[in-house]
Amino acid sequence: MIAILAILQFTIVLDFMVLSPLGALLLEKLHINTSQFGWVVSAYAFSAGASGLLAAGFADKFDRKKLLLFFYTGFILGTFLCALAPDYHMLLAARIVTGIFGGVISSVSFAIITDLFKMEVRGRVMGFVQMAFAASQVLGLPIGLFLANRYGWHAPFWMIAGFGLLIGVIIVIYMQPITGHLKIQHDRNAFQHLAKTISHSVYLKAFLATTLLATGGFMLMPFGSAFSINNIGLKMEQLPLLYGVTGVFSIIFGPLMGRLSDKIGKYTVFCIGTAIAIVMATIYVHLGITPLWLVIVINVFMFVGISSRMISASALMTAIPEAKDRGAFMSINSSVQQISGGVASAVAGLIVVQTPSGALKHYDTLGYVVVCTMLLTVGMLYFINNYVKYKSFTRKKIAEVEGTSLVAD
Repeated sequence: MIAILAILQFTIVLDFMVLSPLGALLLEKLHINTSQFGWVVSAYAFSAGASGLLAAGFADKFDRKKLLLFFYTGFILGTFLCALAPDYHMLLAARIVTGIFGGVISSVSFAIITDLFKMEVRGRVMGFVQMAFAASQVLGLPIGLFLANRYGWHAPFWMIAGFGLLIGVIIVIYMQPITGHLKIQHDRNAFQHLAKTISHSVYLKAFLATTLLATGGFMLMPFGSAFSINNIGLKMEQLPLLYGVTGVFSIIFGPLMGRLSDKIGKYTVFCIGTAIAIVMATIYVHLGITPLWLVIVINVFMFVGISSRMISASALMTAIPEAKDRGAFMSINSSVQQISGGVASAVAGLIVVQTPSGALKHYDTLGYVVVCTMLLTVGMLYFINNYVKYKSFTRKKIAEVEGTSLVAD
């Protein structure tokens, strides 16, 4: 199950990430400007965010397997449309379709993880599932770029759609129905369920923490390659090595950070990861001309810190919702993350200015904003961690009084 969910995430992340390196090809082949390309990228994020909110009320009313297959089928269809798109407008429409379905898949996956695995092991499960981000960087992007250079920009989408179709067949055959949450779902209609989830005070704090978490994670990404080339002095052909080595270390450290969060505590690992990320991000945004080996070292430590934050925070978030609200909570949380990421990218574009020489100005200011959001997130997660500990303590006491065995949250 962990392997299926990890590979599922790999296809979703790769589909989202592959557009950035294809930018130069799309600008040339589709005869579009940078603004239009920006809409192609952001269309996925905003449509994914909107669909997450719309689907939240229905997320706990169906077998998780059927829900996952429904949205994954739509995602594959959207990717096929991207592969067939002849022009800009069709590609934009295809990205919207892909986002509508792809944006809900992660939330369903996290709900399944929460249903099947105890809190004590969710850190390591999240560590493996979150490896999808690093794996797409190391394996997916180079293969996608190779296919694009050899067969055209449609080729990576054909690859993702074909691979996704195979994963869909595996899910149909091997994945068992997940229906335990249906026995405790009492809301009569989807809108009532959505309203209850959104109005829950603790859930609202979690959504705010996710907003800050996404803001800190997405702000530096859009201009990372431009900063590396124009400010740090790297060459375009050195970027695959930079991202490849960073991705390999992220793959290695992801599961280790997950295990560590189970052992010493999710919030503790989150704070450690935040401290590392803050130090490395502050150093990174102030770099001038720097040798490749040093940039690689700084990037590796920075992304290890960032991935530690994401893994531990994701595992901690799974303990917040009640069993009857998991699907709705995860769907809204995923939606908030998508929209916040899109807004963060837009705000970053307003802060950073490119000079006539190509160098970026105010990238250090962007770094300070990221550091502030990271510190605020530490405060928000502190309250959430206390709630989770109180909830766990209460459940144990109830189990002791009733003489029953303690089951997964």
